Amino acid sequence: MAKKELEMSIPKISLDELFTTQKQRDDAKLEKIHNISLDLIDEFPNHPFKVIDNEDMVNLVNSIKESGVLVPVILREKENGRYEMISGHRRMKASILSGKDTIPSVVKKLTDDEATIIMVDSNLQREELLPSEKAFAYKMKLEAIKHQGKTSRQVVGKFESADLLGQETGDSGRNIQRYIRLTYLIPELLDMVDDKRIAFNPAVELSYLNEIFQNALLDYIQYFDATPSHGQANEMKKLFQNNELKIENIKEIMMREKPNQIERIKLNAGRVREVLPRNIEDDKVEDYVIKALVHYQKFLKQKHMNER
Repeated sequence: MAKKELEMSIPKISLDELFTTQKQRDDAKLEKIHNISLDLIDEFPNHPFKVIDNEDMVNLVNSIKESGVLVPVILREKENGRYEMISGHRRMKASILSGKDTIPSVVKKLTDDEATIIMVDSNLQREELLPSEKAFAYKMKLEAIKHQGKTSRQVVGKFESADLLGQETGDSGRNIQRYIRLTYLIPELLDMVDDKRIAFNPAVELSYLNEIFQNALLDYIQYFDATPSHGQANEMKKLFQNNELKIENIKEIMMREKPNQIERIKLNAGRVREVLPRNIEDDKVEDYVIKALVHYQKFLKQKHMNER
């Protein structure tokens, strides 16, 4: 009787699997953290988020001095052997200020569009963003998404590109488009929006003017220390779109009294404080000054009567 051969199925095992533990294999699947020299890292091109030397930066520097960078930054390698910062510009600046030579980093292989999307998303989570930061960030991400072909009508149905981005950020598609309009402002006017000297709605209308008229408006604002209301900005926009706006129109429109406009008197806060009692709180200064002026007026009136 012929012996029946015993068939056995032997699983194929690589040499790596044979000579490594499960933990080592699991760790290998995780993203590696490298200590990259800060001298080899370049900023992201046209990075729209400002890295400001404020109290938060001071606190971050002190934290890094004490405990190091706890969350690795995200980089991508460039063709010349250097690296490009994707997420972590504030940590990089704080590391430089704290005297560090390297920074813990995760290096990813990313296309330009993928890098842009990660860069924007990682910063949009911040609590306080300037209008200019949102404007350029939204514009960059929207262009990146379009390049990837993810926003054609065939793919997203009834949603436009801005609407799709709005779903991710919590902003409406229309509001995102309005923010992007701010990128057409000249830098000086955009700075005024960030400083809250020009409100968001009139700023959007002003963005439709070309640079010549925006610079003419800037000259008026700087000379007269007055900014346009929404109605004034909208009037300039309509005249410009109808090819009827002239430089002299800007002064004419700005000279008109705004609804509910109250004339303001500017006082030097330092000089006022010098003559006030030290215990007067800031919110009571105006009342104190008014009462003092009323009292002084009565004094002058009485003095005038005594001299008669």
